[in-house]
Amino acid sequence: MSTRPAKDYKKGADTGIDGYINFFDDKSGQAKQVIVQVKSGYIGVNHVRDHPLVPSLPRRGNRGGRDQEKAPIGALITLREPTKPMLTEAASAGFYEPKEFPGCYPRLQILTVAELLGGKKLEYPAHRVKTFAKAERKTKSKQEGLF
Repeated sequence: MSTRPAKDYKKGADTGIDGYINFFDDKSGQAKQVIVQVKSGYIGVNHVRDHPLVPSLPRRGNRGGRDQEKAPIGALITLREPTKPMLTEAASAGFYEPKEFPGCYPRLQILTVAELLGGKKLEYPAHRVKTFAKAERKTKSKQEGLF
C-alpha cells in the first residue's frame, strides 16, 4: 500500500484528510482514490461520522459530516481499537462494487496501527494498469556489442 500525503501541505486547520491511495477499477486508466484519515488518542463514533467521504455516506439529521471529497472508499487509521458504535457506523456506509471487475469492498474501513503492522491490509481494488511493455530478457551470450 502506497499512500501519498494530502495535497495541502500548509499548517493550519485540519481538513480531515491525511493522505490518498490511488487505485484502478476499470480499463479507462482513470485513477480513483481512497481517502485516508489518521487519528490518535481518544476517538469516537463522531470521528467516523465526520470522515470526509463521499456524499453517499448516510447522514442522520444534522450530525456533522463533510461531503467535500468524491471517493469510493475511505480509511480511518487509529491507535486504539474501534468501539462497537464506530464499527456499526462504518458498516452503515455500505459497500463499493466496481462495475468491470468482481469484488465488494467496505466503503469506510477502520484499521488500527497494530493491525497494519501485523500485516492486515486495506481492502480496495488492486487491478493493475499496464503502462509499459516488458523488455525481452537477454543473457550475456546473446547480447551484441555496442560497436
